Amino acid sequence: MLAVTLTLSSIISILFLIVGGVVGYLVKEYVYDRNAQYIPTHPECFDENGQFIADDILAVRFENPEDLSESE
Repeated sequence: MLAVTLTLSSIISILFLIVGGVVGYLVKEYVYDRNAQYIPTHPECFDENGQFIADDILAVRFENPEDLSESE
């Protein structure tokens, strides 16, 4: 009786693992497809006509001079 219980519980566990993997994969693909249309952008990146301005974007990186002296 113990062997039957262990066998059935092993088979059921493996089946639940497979079903969970398939359902998780399908939900992930659904979420990616549904959210692919939404691209977060900043309103200051557009001109008056709603066209993206790629030339006037400035990236600034601030560094703390105290951190630089400690690493030496």
